[in-house]
Amino acid sequence: MSDAAGRAQDALARLRSGNERYVVGEGGTAALTAHARSELASGQNPRAIILGCSDARVPAELIFDQGPGDLFVIRIAGNIVAPSQIGSVEFAAERFGTPLVVVLGHTGCGAIAATLEELQRPMSIQSSHQLSIVDRVRPSVEAVIARGVTGDALARESVRANVRASVGQLRHGSEILESLVHRGELRIVGAEYSLETGAVDFFEV
Repeated sequence: MSDAAGRAQDALARLRSGNERYVVGEGGTAALTAHARSELASGQNPRAIILGCSDARVPAELIFDQGPGDLFVIRIAGNIVAPSQIGSVEFAAERFGTPLVVVLGHTGCGAIAATLEELQRPMSIQSSHQLSIVDRVRPSVEAVIARGVTGDALARESVRANVRASVGQLRHGSEILESLVHRGELRIVGAEYSLETGAVDFFEV
Protein backbone atom coordinates (compact mmCIF):
# COMPACT_ATOMS: atom_id res chain seq x y z
CA MET A 1 0.00 0.00 0.00
CA SER A 2 1.38 3.41 -0.97
CA ASP A 3 1.85 6.15 1.62
CA ALA A 4 -1.08 8.13 0.19
CA ALA A 5 -3.31 5.04 0.17
CA GLY A 6 -2.35 4.37 3.76
CA ARG A 7 -3.20 7.95 4.76
CA ALA A 8 -6.55 7.68 2.97
CA GLN A 9 -7.31 4.44 4.81
CA ASP A 10 -6.32 6.05 8.12
CA ALA A 11 -8.51 9.08 7.40
CA LEU A 12 -11.48 6.85 6.60
CA ALA A 13 -10.93 4.88 9.82
CA ARG A 14 -10.84 8.12 11.82
CA LEU A 15 -14.12 9.25 10.26
CA ARG A 16 -15.74 5.90 11.04
CA SER A 17 -14.61 5.94 14.67
CA GLY A 18 -15.57 9.59 15.07
CA ASN A 19 -19.08 8.87 13.78
CA GLU A 20 -19.36 5.92 16.15
CA ARG A 21 -18.59 8.25 19.06
CA TYR A 22 -21.18 10.72 17.79
CA VAL A 23 -23.89 8.05 17.47
CA VAL A 24 -23.53 6.92 21.09
CA GLY A 25 -23.24 10.47 22.40
CA GLU A 26 -19.56 10.33 23.31
CA GLY A 27 -18.37 12.91 20.80
CA GLY A 28 -17.49 16.44 21.68
CA THR A 29 -14.55 18.21 20.13
CA ALA A 30 -12.89 20.46 22.70
CA ALA A 31 -12.71 24.20 22.15
CA LEU A 32 -9.47 25.47 20.67
CA THR A 33 -6.84 26.85 22.96
CA ALA A 34 -5.10 30.08 22.00
CA HIS A 35 -2.02 28.03 21.07
CA ALA A 36 -4.05 25.70 18.84
CA ARG A 37 -5.68 28.66 17.08
CA SER A 38 -2.27 30.19 16.51
CA GLU A 39 -0.98 26.98 14.95
CA LEU A 40 -4.00 26.70 12.64
CA ALA A 41 -3.63 30.32 11.57
CA SER A 42 -0.28 29.46 10.01
CA GLY A 43 -1.66 26.67 7.81
CA GLN A 44 -3.94 23.68 7.48
CA ASN A 45 -3.52 19.99 6.81
CA PRO A 46 -7.02 18.49 6.57
CA ARG A 47 -7.17 14.71 6.64
CA ALA A 48 -10.32 14.50 4.49
CA ILE A 49 -12.40 16.54 2.07
CA ILE A 50 -16.16 16.33 2.66
CA LEU A 51 -18.52 17.28 -0.16
CA GLY A 52 -21.82 17.37 1.69
CA CYS A 53 -25.29 18.84 1.62
CA SER A 54 -26.08 22.29 3.00
CA ASP A 55 -28.83 20.81 5.19
CA ALA A 56 -28.50 22.38 8.65
CA ARG A 57 -28.93 18.95 10.26
CA VAL A 58 -25.75 17.53 8.69
CA PRO A 59 -22.74 19.39 10.16
CA ALA A 60 -19.76 17.34 9.02
CA GLU A 61 -17.37 18.23 11.84
CA LEU A 62 -19.93 17.20 14.46
CA ILE A 63 -21.13 13.93 12.93
CA PHE A 64 -17.52 12.79 12.44
CA ASP A 65 -16.39 14.26 15.79
CA GLN A 66 -13.58 16.22 14.18
CA GLY A 67 -12.18 19.60 15.13
CA PRO A 68 -11.08 22.75 13.29
CA GLY A 69 -8.40 21.99 10.73
CA ASP A 70 -9.35 18.31 10.43
CA LEU A 71 -11.81 18.51 7.52
CA PHE A 72 -12.01 20.57 4.32
CA VAL A 73 -15.78 20.90 4.03
CA ILE A 74 -17.67 21.88 0.88
CA ARG A 75 -21.44 22.15 1.34
CA ILE A 76 -24.08 22.65 -1.34
CA ALA A 77 -27.73 21.61 -1.55
CA GLY A 78 -27.99 18.03 -2.78
CA ASN A 79 -24.20 17.45 -2.50
CA ILE A 80 -24.07 18.04 -6.25
CA VAL A 81 -20.94 18.46 -8.33
CA ALA A 82 -20.57 21.65 -10.36
CA PRO A 83 -17.39 23.39 -11.59
CA SER A 84 -16.88 25.32 -8.34
CA GLN A 85 -17.11 22.13 -6.27
CA ILE A 86 -14.64 20.34 -8.54
CA GLY A 87 -12.29 23.32 -8.27
CA SER A 88 -12.56 23.28 -4.47
CA VAL A 89 -11.76 19.57 -4.30
CA GLU A 90 -8.84 20.04 -6.70
CA PHE A 91 -7.54 22.91 -4.55
CA ALA A 92 -7.52 20.88 -1.34
CA ALA A 93 -6.19 17.71 -2.95
CA GLU A 94 -3.34 19.52 -4.70
CA ARG A 95 -2.51 22.26 -2.19
CA PHE A 96 -2.72 20.19 1.00
CA GLY A 97 -2.25 16.66 -0.32
CA THR A 98 -5.50 15.57 1.34
CA PRO A 99 -5.84 11.88 0.41
CA LEU A 100 -9.57 11.25 0.92
CA VAL A 101 -12.79 12.72 -0.50
CA VAL A 102 -16.15 11.72 0.96
CA VAL A 103 -19.33 12.64 -0.93
CA LEU A 104 -21.87 12.74 1.90
CA GLY A 105 -25.58 12.44 1.19
CA HIS A 106 -28.28 12.03 3.82
CA THR A 107 -31.76 10.67 4.39
CA GLY A 108 -34.62 13.10 3.97
CA CYS A 109 -32.69 15.22 1.48
CA GLY A 110 -34.67 18.28 0.40
CA ALA A 111 -32.94 18.47 -2.98
CA ILE A 112 -34.09 14.92 -3.74
CA ALA A 113 -37.63 15.77 -2.62
CA ALA A 114 -37.64 18.94 -4.75
CA THR A 115 -36.47 16.96 -7.78
CA LEU A 116 -39.20 14.37 -7.32
CA GLU A 117 -41.78 17.15 -7.02
CA GLU A 118 -40.47 18.84 -10.14
CA LEU A 119 -40.63 15.59 -12.11
CA GLN A 120 -44.25 15.11 -11.04
CA ARG A 121 -45.25 18.77 -11.54
CA PRO A 122 -42.91 20.35 -14.12
CA MET A 123 -42.16 24.05 -13.64
CA SER A 124 -43.34 24.01 -10.03
CA ILE A 125 -39.95 25.56 -9.23
CA GLN A 126 -39.76 29.03 -10.74
CA SER A 127 -36.25 30.02 -9.69
CA SER A 128 -33.63 29.28 -12.33
CA HIS A 129 -31.04 29.08 -9.57
CA GLN A 130 -32.93 26.36 -7.70
CA LEU A 131 -33.63 24.59 -10.99
CA SER A 132 -29.89 24.45 -11.63
CA ILE A 133 -29.58 22.23 -8.55
CA VAL A 134 -32.60 20.12 -9.43
CA ASP A 135 -31.34 19.63 -12.98
CA ARG A 136 -28.08 18.17 -11.66
CA VAL A 137 -29.96 15.78 -9.37
CA ARG A 138 -32.57 14.87 -12.01
CA PRO A 139 -30.59 12.21 -13.99
CA SER A 140 -29.95 10.15 -10.85
CA VAL A 141 -33.60 10.27 -9.81
CA GLU A 142 -34.83 9.49 -13.32
CA ALA A 143 -32.56 6.43 -13.44
CA VAL A 144 -34.11 5.12 -10.21
CA ILE A 145 -37.62 5.76 -11.52
CA ALA A 146 -36.72 3.91 -14.75
CA ARG A 147 -35.98 0.82 -12.66
CA GLY A 148 -39.58 0.86 -11.45
CA VAL A 149 -38.82 1.97 -7.90
CA THR A 150 -41.77 3.69 -6.21
CA GLY A 151 -43.00 4.84 -2.81
CA ASP A 152 -40.65 5.50 0.08
CA ALA A 153 -37.94 3.43 -1.59
CA LEU A 154 -37.78 5.95 -4.43
CA ALA A 155 -36.46 8.75 -2.22
CA ARG A 156 -34.12 6.40 -0.33
CA GLU A 157 -32.55 4.94 -3.45
CA SER A 158 -32.38 8.34 -5.14
CA VAL A 159 -30.18 9.66 -2.32
CA ARG A 160 -27.60 6.94 -2.94
CA ALA A 161 -27.89 7.20 -6.71
CA ASN A 162 -27.19 10.92 -6.44
CA VAL A 163 -24.15 10.30 -4.23
CA ARG A 164 -22.82 7.70 -6.69
CA ALA A 165 -23.27 10.18 -9.54
CA SER A 166 -21.28 12.84 -7.66
CA VAL A 167 -18.54 10.31 -6.87
CA GLY A 168 -18.35 9.41 -10.56
CA GLN A 169 -18.22 13.05 -11.62
CA LEU A 170 -15.33 13.74 -9.26
CA ARG A 171 -13.45 10.62 -10.34
CA HIS A 172 -13.88 11.28 -14.06
CA GLY A 173 -14.79 14.96 -14.46
CA SER A 174 -11.40 16.43 -13.67
CA GLU A 175 -8.05 15.59 -15.20
CA ILE A 176 -6.35 16.62 -11.97
CA LEU A 177 -8.48 14.41 -9.73
CA GLU A 178 -8.47 11.52 -12.19
CA SER A 179 -4.67 11.65 -12.29
CA LEU A 180 -4.42 11.72 -8.48
CA VAL A 181 -6.77 8.74 -8.22
CA HIS A 182 -4.85 6.84 -10.92
CA ARG A 183 -1.57 7.42 -9.07
CA GLY A 184 -3.08 6.20 -5.82
CA GLU A 185 -2.76 9.62 -4.19
CA LEU A 186 -6.48 10.25 -3.77
CA ARG A 187 -9.43 8.08 -2.79
CA ILE A 188 -13.03 9.18 -3.45
CA VAL A 189 -15.88 7.39 -1.65
CA GLY A 190 -19.59 7.84 -1.10
CA ALA A 191 -21.50 7.85 2.17
CA GLU A 192 -24.99 8.40 3.55
CA TYR A 193 -25.83 10.01 6.89
CA SER A 194 -28.99 8.89 8.66
CA LEU A 195 -30.92 11.76 10.21
CA GLU A 196 -32.77 9.19 12.28
CA THR A 197 -29.80 7.38 13.85
CA GLY A 198 -26.83 9.69 13.31
CA ALA A 199 -24.86 6.86 11.69
CA VAL A 200 -22.87 7.22 8.48
CA ASP A 201 -22.86 4.30 6.05
CA PHE A 202 -19.87 4.37 3.73
CA PHE A 203 -20.35 2.83 0.29
CA GLU A 204 -18.75 3.14 -3.13
CA VAL A 205 -15.47 2.66 -1.27
